Amino acid sequence: MPDQNRVLKNGLIYTLDPKKPWAEAIAISGDSIQGIGSEAEIERIIAPETEVVDLEGRLVLPSFVDAHSHPSHAVDLLLNISLWNLESRQAYQETIRDFIAGNPQRANFRGGGWDNSMFELEGPKKSELDAIESRRPISLVSYDGHSLWVNSATLYQAGITRDTPDPDGGVIERDSVSGEPSGTLRETAMKLVSEVIPGHSLDEQLESLLAYQEMAFKCGVTMTHDAMLDEEHLVGFKQLEASGGLRMNFRGSIHIEPDKAVDQQIEYLLEQLAQNQHPKFQTNTAKLFVDGVVEGGTAYLLEPYANKPDFYGELIWEPGALKEVCAAIDKEGIQIHIHVIGDAAARLALDALEHARDQNGRRDARHMITHLQLVRPEDILRFKKLDVIGLPNPYWFKVDDYYHALAVPYLGEERAKIQYPFKSFLDAGVRMASASDFPVTVPFDPLIGMELGMTRSPLGTLSEQILWSEERVSLEEMVASFTINGAYANFLEGRTGSLVAGKQADFVVLEDNIFEKPVEKIGSTKVWQTYLDGELVHSAS
Repeated sequence: MPDQNRVLKNGLIYTLDPKKPWAEAIAISGDSIQGIGSEAEIERIIAPETEVVDLEGRLVLPSFVDAHSHPSHAVDLLLNISLWNLESRQAYQETIRDFIAGNPQRANFRGGGWDNSMFELEGPKKSELDAIESRRPISLVSYDGHSLWVNSATLYQAGITRDTPDPDGGVIERDSVSGEPSGTLRETAMKLVSEVIPGHSLDEQLESLLAYQEMAFKCGVTMTHDAMLDEEHLVGFKQLEASGGLRMNFRGSIHIEPDKAVDQQIEYLLEQLAQNQHPKFQTNTAKLFVDGVVEGGTAYLLEPYANKPDFYGELIWEPGALKEVCAAIDKEGIQIHIHVIGDAAARLALDALEHARDQNGRRDARHMITHLQLVRPEDILRFKKLDVIGLPNPYWFKVDDYYHALAVPYLGEERAKIQYPFKSFLDAGVRMASASDFPVTVPFDPLIGMELGMTRSPLGTLSEQILWSEERVSLEEMVASFTINGAYANFLEGRTGSLVAGKQADFVVLEDNIFEKPVEKIGSTKVWQTYLDGELVHSAS
């Protein structure tokens, strides 16, 4: 924690404080904002020992909040077979082959980042991995985290054959002729190989979390909600906390699963909530998955898939069980964080949260529903009625390879055109806190998300191909979604998210004024400096 006073002046400071939206200078005392206002106002409190920083007219914003991310799941991106952002199957094969050749001592291999749009709708095949390594298991998670690509050795050691049934809420993709597993496991089917592919080591987790913090600071993120924690991940965070390596603010959701005893999971959740109350790391939230993803054919839809006229997707929680688990969690005063992609899943999630309120009464619960790829207008209104916070992913608001190769074939053109509503939520009065879902999104720079939320076009363009132009929003709305609304979603609006005297000195200085730049250039803007608790944690200079 810094012990000296600092003043930053000659700037354009957008505070997110409705009483004083703009300022010219900000004074920091220790880890907090001492004062904010005009230069004349702040100059009165400058002492001889105060460090004075000339912003040279640069724009200052509250530092950014990533309201739904997975930093604890970034080990494969940073340390193992990383297929993120590669542009061909040949590149996948070369990367996998090079990693295996460079690590001959390993008994098995794991990694991730492959894109469903690179493959047929049934997903990648084991034969492509067998051609590289047939004796040792390979397990590669898709970039969205909902599918697993494995080789024959993995299937063999896990005992998965043509006679293995699909687990509830999961799919074993199969050869259309032989019925043999073809190499892709969806949703809960991924658990079938958990004994074959061991978890990450503690050292790997720590190295990955330390690297994530530096990545976050570089793009102005000082707070992240890790949206799916299990016991392995909790150990990593606790070790980082004990070693003093925990620098940014983390909040987390502990995963609650339908195939485990609910009462025992809630007991564990309460234990962890009590144990994890460090100012930088708390687990106050339960995470539930209602469905999967469109690209895996596991999102749960109100109308059938375009490519399977009698198929509506995979439901992970039975509706009655979902209502009861939400009521039980809410009764304990715990926040609920729900994954939904399909419109039917969104409706069931709202039904469950409404049931919880009916059972337990109204309170300041701030339950959250994330992703929101398809939501019916009447259900958007229910978000406001139930005080549910929406966690959108504006990085995905575009017509791209995913749209053409997956959304249209699975959903049909008409539904594909109305993916990811945003303005409709804001117009309904719903609080929206934007998120990257990292490592699904790489890079996770919020300025990229802001641009795409405004243009809904491919990054850096004002294309005629716009994903639902009526849902574009303003820069002010995008900034709020990445700052004060993210803080609010985590019950931290009294501490961070806006620049007000007495709050933590968490802010970013941008190299350019995004309020004056062309909208298609906002995503290329760089963060000049990032401050956390009054400390300079990143400087481009």
